[in-house]
Amino acid sequence: MDDMTSGDIQESGVSSAEGASQSISAGDGPPKMTTRNVNVFYGEKQAIDNVSIDVNMDNVTAFIGPSGCGKSTFLRCLNRMNDTIPIAKVTGDITLEGEDIYAPQMDVVQLRARVGMVFQKPNPFPKSIYDNIAYGPRIHGLASGKDELDHIVETSLQRAGLWNEVKDRLQDSGTALSGGQQQRLCIARAIAVDPEVILMDEPCSALDPIATAKIEELIHEIRGKYAIVIVTHNMQQAARVSQRTAFFHLGTLVEYGVTTDIFTNPTEERTRDYITGRYG
Repeated sequence: MDDMTSGDIQESGVSSAEGASQSISAGDGPPKMTTRNVNVFYGEKQAIDNVSIDVNMDNVTAFIGPSGCGKSTFLRCLNRMNDTIPIAKVTGDITLEGEDIYAPQMDVVQLRARVGMVFQKPNPFPKSIYDNIAYGPRIHGLASGKDELDHIVETSLQRAGLWNEVKDRLQDSGTALSGGQQQRLCIARAIAVDPEVILMDEPCSALDPIATAKIEELIHEIRGKYAIVIVTHNMQQAARVSQRTAFFHLGTLVEYGVTTDIFTNPTEERTRDYITGRYG
């Protein structure tokens, strides 16, 4: 792990491979997750080059950049989803509350409960709405009986803004819901195991504007309860929902900072070019 303190990082910034300087601090408060000098290889191809970033509870962090820039690959490092790709290799340090998530003793199943993932396409289980939410608490032993499980299901659906829409149809299949409702069901399913971090990989790209607005409103409502990281190809969405934005390009972290600064006064020319639509 790097010997720099959080204060040192904020004062000095850190240089990318091409000499660009950007803060890796997530803002006020201690970071929930830290990453230092992370590299990702798919066989001989390097997809992520020496990325360091902090994520904390207080801010929604958005990853932006052109297609193929590595933002989703880096997101998947945060709960070891890249482990599912045989040719993928991750180096560097990633910690959750100070614990090395790539340590041999780390329970990956437990890690993915602590760091939940919401995917681009809604993927409810072919089970009832109730059982979609109850699945995680059951396998992790989080409920001592049906009353407690009922409470977890209701609370999770309420936090996901879905309870009033489904409370009278909990035994209906989750796959029968609309696309936007399915995505909120998946968010409720992630919430049900009481995670510390929620990762969202372009969660609105398959949704219409009304459903997208509901997901964005939900992100605002749950901010602060969980550390939230969202990958989005929609720069307007990043500006609406996040407080910190990281701009990726060709596998490197070009710039990371306060969202309003990134969009109105970026320090790096590549960021400025992307924000103004010169490429992407």
